[in-house]
Amino acid sequence: MNTILSALPILLLIWAMTKRNAVPSHIALPAVAVLVAFIQLVFFQANAGLLRANVIAGALSVLTPISIVAGAILLNRVMFFSGAEVLLSQWLKGISANKVAQLMIIGWAFAFMIEGASGFGTPAAIAAPILIGLGFPAIPVAIFTLIMNTVPVSFGAVGTPIWFGLSGLSLSEMQLMDIARQTALLNSLAAFIVPFIALSFVVTWDAIRQNTLFILLSILSCTVPYVVFAQWNYEFPSLIGGAVGLGLSILLAKQGIGLKKTTDTELPAKVMEAKTIMKVFLPFVLLIAILAVSRIPQLGVKALLNDMTPWLIWRLGDADFEVSRALVFSINNILGMNVNWQYKSLYVPAVIPFLIVSLVCIPLFSVSKGLVVAALRNTGQRLFLPMLSLIGALVMVNLMMQGGSQAPMLLLAQAFSGLLGDSWGYAAALLGALGSFFSGSATVSNLTFGGIQLGIAEKVGLPVSLVLALQSAGAAMGNMVCINNIIAVSTILGVSNKEGFIIKRTIIPLFVYALVAALFSIVSLNL
Repeated sequence: MNTILSALPILLLIWAMTKRNAVPSHIALPAVAVLVAFIQLVFFQANAGLLRANVIAGALSVLTPISIVAGAILLNRVMFFSGAEVLLSQWLKGISANKVAQLMIIGWAFAFMIEGASGFGTPAAIAAPILIGLGFPAIPVAIFTLIMNTVPVSFGAVGTPIWFGLSGLSLSEMQLMDIARQTALLNSLAAFIVPFIALSFVVTWDAIRQNTLFILLSILSCTVPYVVFAQWNYEFPSLIGGAVGLGLSILLAKQGIGLKKTTDTELPAKVMEAKTIMKVFLPFVLLIAILAVSRIPQLGVKALLNDMTPWLIWRLGDADFEVSRALVFSINNILGMNVNWQYKSLYVPAVIPFLIVSLVCIPLFSVSKGLVVAALRNTGQRLFLPMLSLIGALVMVNLMMQGGSQAPMLLLAQAFSGLLGDSWGYAAALLGALGSFFSGSATVSNLTFGGIQLGIAEKVGLPVSLVLALQSAGAAMGNMVCINNIIAVSTILGVSNKEGFIIKRTIIPLFVYALVAALFSIVSLNL
């Protein structure tokens, strides 16, 4: 009964958001959060004070995703009003007028590199508006970028899902490296299928077939260095793979290698001056440079931006409000409960780099005061309803995780494992995806379910490194159905009330990815 009650809110949410007359997410998510609270109080006899504290923490947690989305929208709007998006589109068309080439360069290789540097859903936030500027339709682009932003996620934000997400499991360095190697190999095998499915939402299968060689070469240009680098490092595979892949994909497209030959009736794009190209790309170069510098631990900037040394402390009833030297805002022991909230204002990629780069763009592209005001107004108008949706989602997640060993989310995980026993490897990746679906983060999925996966592996006699690699890959593939990510990219593109529609489309490649993971498990166990 407890398992059924745990699953009920999720099933209702999926039904409400995917039925014919779908309930908008800003209504469905808060309503389901209320239902979870009711079930926790009435059936699970949850501590009411702890429940209220988790509601407050969940509502405050919206600041992280909504500030990132706000920064991404502001940069996009400034570039749009400045005319830089038009110039960028002209440059890409100058490389190749082929739609498949444009999609693979921006939606695959460029996003791959951004994920390696930043994570936090930044790749879709940056890539999707560029593709819209090239003339692609908004909803297909949203689906495309969500599906594409999966393979590099296991090593996103300089490997955070691995080195931090699995940090509580007392694994040796050798075990972490083995997990990284298997994760990279599994994700790379899925990469031979997933991008083709993603492309099918934007272009025809005929176009995909005619450009198959280029697609494969672009995939390999990212995944080969990705797998090679993962043999001895779990921080930089996605960053290096994306950087190499982007350069090679542009070179291949320029030479027309693997692309369908253009017809004589197509007009060549106007050749842009090198100075103009450099100017248009300066914001993106700054973005990548700032993200890389702020995420690579060896440079020391990451530690400075995460410095938790207290600067100011206030007592708020039973809670403590702290501001650290790095402007990390924290509330500890909310309502006197062991529930905390934190916002890393300088590390979350909102102020650094999005706001900074947006401010640089104003004089760079001579954006008038009136257009800056228009960009700010446009950004604000897009945020209200998504903020309600995200508050509902984050409160729901917090409540689903309340209850220790009887938390609804953990009961669902145990139900999964109990059904399969030593065949758990077939479905381990789906548990990782469930974590991302709830939390919007591969790192949080690994933190939440890594211990459960480890326990199941030891209990049923499966290799620990294999099961945790399946968890890591599953957490990455869950990005494409994650409600937070869907709301974020839809907001950036100005798409309303299409979350359910998008989930129904992205669930198909999710199960294809899961099938690849299951086959990988079978082969690995029989080698």
